[in-house]
Amino acid sequence: MKHIKALILDWAGTVVDYGSIAPTSIFVEAFKRGFDFDISLQEARGPMGMGKWDHISTLLNTPEISSRWQAQFGRLPSNQDVDHIYETFMPLQIAKVTQRAKPIEGTLDVIHRLQASGIKIGSCSGYPKPVMDVLVPASAEYGYIPDCVVASDECVAGSRPGPWMALENVQRLGISRVASCVKVDDSVHGITEGLNAGMWTIGLAITGNAVGLSEEEWRALDESQQQALAHRAYAQLSTAGAHYVIDSLADIEPVLLEIESKLARGERP
Repeated sequence: MKHIKALILDWAGTVVDYGSIAPTSIFVEAFKRGFDFDISLQEARGPMGMGKWDHISTLLNTPEISSRWQAQFGRLPSNQDVDHIYETFMPLQIAKVTQRAKPIEGTLDVIHRLQASGIKIGSCSGYPKPVMDVLVPASAEYGYIPDCVVASDECVAGSRPGPWMALENVQRLGISRVASCVKVDDSVHGITEGLNAGMWTIGLAITGNAVGLSEEEWRALDESQQQALAHRAYAQLSTAGAHYVIDSLADIEPVLLEIESKLARGERP
């Protein structure tokens, strides 16, 4: 491939942490520890892909959660509440993330082939830098070493769904044409990030947030259950605007060849 210059990969649910389990479970725990307030795993997944402070703020300001908060505490949630939950969240997340640092089956082989062919591997995450400072070396022990890592709190303008983390990858990697980059993500906000950056976008339906099950939980389902969840996940990411949706990063090479052909014909995202 001569026209694709870089992939910008998300982390949890895309390369590591099948089902994007680490962040969602910790959100539930942080709300419970911080204020003895209950949110469900499904609610915690709603803003997935955003920076974690923004994620917590978005959760607290959803009508359902905000209403329950007011009923429990007699007031609406504030930024100070967001700060407290975030401060509770951070040490829990740092402790948890290394347990989910192993790359998803099939992803490393693809990444290594692409790197060997000259394609650069950038990355960005909803995790802030203190979490990435733990996750990056833990994943490196398994052999995942991207060419660039950008955390959600490293861009002055903000994180997802804005384009800034993806574009910071472009700058650090020295890519001269944004249309030569492919953004790969398992969350709606991550797909929007890629679209806002002017990149090709590929959504991952099965291994990440859209289904939200660990590999063991996924494999325990019967075929009809898997098909129903897959259909919903594909629809969610397609509706978000993803140019392509596939099951896993392990399945990406045929799609990259199609994008390569489109770039060769002068097409843009």
